[in-house]
Amino acid sequence: MKLDEKFDRIVARADELRAMLSEGISGDGFSRASKELSELEPVVARIDELRAAEHQATQAEALLADPEMRELAEEELRSLRDRLPALQHEIRLALLPKDEADERSAILEIRPAAGGDEAGLFAAELFAAYQKYAAAKGWRFEILEYGETELGGLKEGIAEITGRNVFARFKYESGVHRVQRVPATETQGRIHTSTITVAVLPEAEEADVEVNESDLRIDVYRASGAGGQHVNKTESAVRITHLPSGIIVAMQEERSQHKNRAKAMTILRSRLYEQQRATLHATRAADRKSQVGTGDRSERIRTYNFPQGRVSDHRINLTLYKIDRVMQGEFDEFIDALTAEDQAARLATDE
Repeated sequence: MKLDEKFDRIVARADELRAMLSEGISGDGFSRASKELSELEPVVARIDELRAAEHQATQAEALLADPEMRELAEEELRSLRDRLPALQHEIRLALLPKDEADERSAILEIRPAAGGDEAGLFAAELFAAYQKYAAAKGWRFEILEYGETELGGLKEGIAEITGRNVFARFKYESGVHRVQRVPATETQGRIHTSTITVAVLPEAEEADVEVNESDLRIDVYRASGAGGQHVNKTESAVRITHLPSGIIVAMQEERSQHKNRAKAMTILRSRLYEQQRATLHATRAADRKSQVGTGDRSERIRTYNFPQGRVSDHRINLTLYKIDRVMQGEFDEFIDALTAEDQAARLATDE
């Protein structure tokens, strides 16, 4: 289908939706039509702007034959020739299929992989950096699980990050993060390489994933580790096993068994939802290799080299020499570049 024909169909659909809403449809039909129209209206506005610019260009070209108007017409054409491709690009981006999970909140999971104590220490630092990033965006960062090592490192950290478009920004962080530095415990001054895994899951709502109680095995036990006098006195910790998938979620952060169960179910639903999304994505993308990471936790995506002060993202070959600022939560430069690369790859396959 030609681009002009596609634009005509979008404008016509927006007009149809406005007519439906003005006729007073109710219930689910009203909410669906309102949602679709709200998504189309910014695109329609850009199409109107593009067509107005194309009309101005046609008028300016007609004035080129007039000696008195020629200079003014040439100046307007130069301006329009810059603006027209930019408008077309904006519309094409707006027409790319949306990932329905992008607007959602997210579950962040960080675990040390290779490197022993040093991996745990870096996991704790990266967890804190993401917390600062979320705070700068105005998002709520609630720690669901945080297990510490004896040296103050992280055994496992899970957080719920609540806000608009959280997953759209955080999803590029899934994968293996590698750190290269001299550990505080290293007396010889040798650089040590460690890795940690990061998983970012879109938060699922109850309506997204049907979980049957009969598919769950729920074990309660006494919490261990830090937590005050209540530890080992009450069975507040909860372990939920989803039998069909084999997914296990354990939660002991709260003193209340009820709260631990609710948090564990939030994580379980999100893992099941992501499993469904991954299956669907694999089906849709079977004939195309993603240009910006697969979200696979086995894929090494970024290296943090402290001696050289650099952070390198291997998916887009971007290196920034400001590791201190990145570890203070300044991830936008990477995320913006990854988003742009992803959009470019999708536009290329859409042509």
